Amino acid sequence: MTRKPHTLTVKETLAHLNVNPNHGLSTIEVNERSKLHGKNRLRSQKAKKWWILLLHQFLDPIIYILATATLLAFLFAEWMEGFTVLVVILITVLIGFIMEFQAIRSVEQLQKIVQTQITVIRNGKQTRLGIQHLVPGDIIKLTSGDVVPADARLLWHQSLAVKESVLTGESDQVEKDIIVLSEKTSLAERTNMVYKGTTVSRGNAKAVVTTIGDNTQLGEISQLTQEATQQKTPLEKKLNSLSHKLILLTLLLALLIVISGFFQGKDIVLMIKTGIALAVAAIPEGLPIVATIALAKGMVKLSRQNVIIKKLESVQTLGETTIVCTDKTGTLTEDKMAVRSLLLHDAVVDVHEFYLSNDLKNLIKTLAYDKIIEVGLLCNNAIIYEDHGQGDAMEIALLEFGIQLGYDFIKIRTQNIEIAEIPFDAIEKMMSTLTKKKEQYQVNVKGAPEKVLAACETVLTDHGVQTLLNNQEWLTKANMLAARGLRVLAFAYKESGSQPTTDELITGLTFLGLIGFIDPPRSDVKQAIQTYKNAGIKIVMLTGDHPATAAKVAEEIGLLSKDEVSSSVIHGKDISTLHNLKSATEHKILNAKIFARMIPKQKLELINFYQKHNAVVGMIGDGVNDAPALKKADIGIAMGIRGSEAAKEVADVILMNDQFTSIKLAIQQGRTIFGNIRYFVVYLLSCNLAEIISVAIASLTNLPLPLLPLQILFLNLITDIFPALALGMGKGDPKIMRLPPRNPEEPILTKKHWRSIVTYGIAITTSVIGITIYAYFVLNLNAIIVNNMAFHTLVVAQLLNVFNIPHSGKPFFKNEVITNSWIWAAIFLSSLLIGVAYVVPIFKQVFSLVFLTPEQFMIVGLFGAGSLILIQLFKRLER
Repeated sequence: MTRKPHTLTVKETLAHLNVNPNHGLSTIEVNERSKLHGKNRLRSQKAKKWWILLLHQFLDPIIYILATATLLAFLFAEWMEGFTVLVVILITVLIGFIMEFQAIRSVEQLQKIVQTQITVIRNGKQTRLGIQHLVPGDIIKLTSGDVVPADARLLWHQSLAVKESVLTGESDQVEKDIIVLSEKTSLAERTNMVYKGTTVSRGNAKAVVTTIGDNTQLGEISQLTQEATQQKTPLEKKLNSLSHKLILLTLLLALLIVISGFFQGKDIVLMIKTGIALAVAAIPEGLPIVATIALAKGMVKLSRQNVIIKKLESVQTLGETTIVCTDKTGTLTEDKMAVRSLLLHDAVVDVHEFYLSNDLKNLIKTLAYDKIIEVGLLCNNAIIYEDHGQGDAMEIALLEFGIQLGYDFIKIRTQNIEIAEIPFDAIEKMMSTLTKKKEQYQVNVKGAPEKVLAACETVLTDHGVQTLLNNQEWLTKANMLAARGLRVLAFAYKESGSQPTTDELITGLTFLGLIGFIDPPRSDVKQAIQTYKNAGIKIVMLTGDHPATAAKVAEEIGLLSKDEVSSSVIHGKDISTLHNLKSATEHKILNAKIFARMIPKQKLELINFYQKHNAVVGMIGDGVNDAPALKKADIGIAMGIRGSEAAKEVADVILMNDQFTSIKLAIQQGRTIFGNIRYFVVYLLSCNLAEIISVAIASLTNLPLPLLPLQILFLNLITDIFPALALGMGKGDPKIMRLPPRNPEEPILTKKHWRSIVTYGIAITTSVIGITIYAYFVLNLNAIIVNNMAFHTLVVAQLLNVFNIPHSGKPFFKNEVITNSWIWAAIFLSSLLIGVAYVVPIFKQVFSLVFLTPEQFMIVGLFGAGSLILIQLFKRLER
């Protein structure tokens, strides 16, 4: 195989590969090369076994502590406690396993984009065979619609154009040639090569295979995709950090309780059991369950809006996103060409303005206007069906433009019968047709401005045909359109009473004008960009297109202002590496909004660069070229309709309607979910802290234990989880998309949240210890009744604690918690379960519950509500 075939002549390439272009390889040569190079297919990535995924779920610090607690409970024959904690472990593990069961098989999907057979010349004969059997040196034939089966050097072609956006990200089809190119020519500009996975959009060709399988450009992207390491989601990192802190606290408290009980002469077995219960109490084992359900709710809600979330954590990660890197073609734009500007002798028409006003049929018309539209329809091989067009992208654009203006292209073509055609040629850079209407002949020409102008002698003006004197001025206008990112075609015609010969076709033409084309932005993108700006999210365009084209689109969608174009656009060739950069260069890259002529490896490196600078990066893409970056990003987002299977396989999120604006909904949902997660973490930990402090105080003194081990587990699984679940179902702050993203380094719980947890925990503890002291020393009640009064007080205080959660700046009777109907349902359900446990004998026995008098329940209610009143007073004083 040769690695730089674009630098060789056709003759040198054939000599290097030792093949005759007319005879092809012999069977013997094919067998030898097949043994040497293998099959023409991409190396597949082994998926993890299901049992490995399952075992992986047990490798979690919280699981270790819970497993230890289970083991100790079984050792002390506390079967109920042991089985209760074991159920919690199994639920947590099962949820994690289900979430990770979707293994990534991106390389397998890459193989689906190529066709199965291709025309090959072997042993002097033309045959069709499976692409996996190709070897370097095979002579292949390509025609319109073919998917290129391997990287190949062109030997001959006729009007060949190839759509390479799936590989390079560039929207324009590439006009091919066989000329020798320099070694430094970028992938997107190697016009003498065709690459595996790209599609022939026009013409036909003969080429010699230079590289196959993993050595192709597509294969290199496949390897990048496999090598790209997927980051842990920010939520996973934050939960892990929180878990380690809680585990350390748990071990210290449990050890302290056991040691203190031992020195006080208390029943050591009971103290060990209490230590185990406290260990379970300190860890909010309901946290992963509640977090999962909150995320699942967000996932279901987004699926109804055509946003499919493949991993639960991705919902929350979207809410932390600080930078969204997006492909241009098909994401910000329509992925089709459209007429944008018309330059005639007597008029300059900006079609975009008329698109905005939906007033295309009232365009200013001149004498040349109808004629340039007519020529555009006649010098055209495209066809438009009901829902799509077939043919060259710009020819389809001309037909669509004519239809929007009210022209019947079928009627015009029927009246003007085509007699001859000279197809587009990469050297002549023109296409021409000869049509006949009654007894009148007309030559219709379109092509590169410099070529068409050279064949023109006159120009059609509003006052008729005049001598063409200002060729250079027209070329300057064409260059100005090109500088705005438009692709430009010139149009000309010639009428004759007799049929011209072939030599007379493209001579003595009358120039009509210029038409500029562009892949237009999606209509809803501009508003979405502004929404992201308001939310403090930076949008960065990564494209394989020309910088001018990218800048033009960016201006129209509001991503760039005119005064920042030059400083915000970076060419891919200017960032050959993103390692060991100078601070000034780093600053320039961090502030850039457009990266043009980017190759897949650079996209991957840029994502890594942003992540090293503490950004949470979202990547939107659709092509094979985007797959490595999609996998590397914190959140990969693929288009569902036009996205390649490779992109969809590695992505975390799939937009089923291909709408860029759908990301806004996902980000809003993600932010809301994180806010809800914070709410229920504060709630759970403050409740658990109250349990720990209450038992610790009682253990260190001579007070009766306010909570017994199974009572603690009961509270954690019933009165904690249901209100926490309800908090996770909240709708969130309606103004959340007007706030900047959170600092990616910010933990789930800030110092302010920890202060709230301690404050709420101490307030609840005050109520529990208060009723314990009052019942034991004032009412002189026995230890079991004191325990029950303390237990029920804790139940009331924990259920009411949910109303402490909103920020202190919000009114008590009008906030997202008090208006959350799920909260009231959770309080009712928790109260009902406590009531069932109180009246059903078997539960009363398991949880050591006894009968309390109405007066005792009144005291419980007063002390339980006291913690809420205490916290609300504290909040008012603080405010």
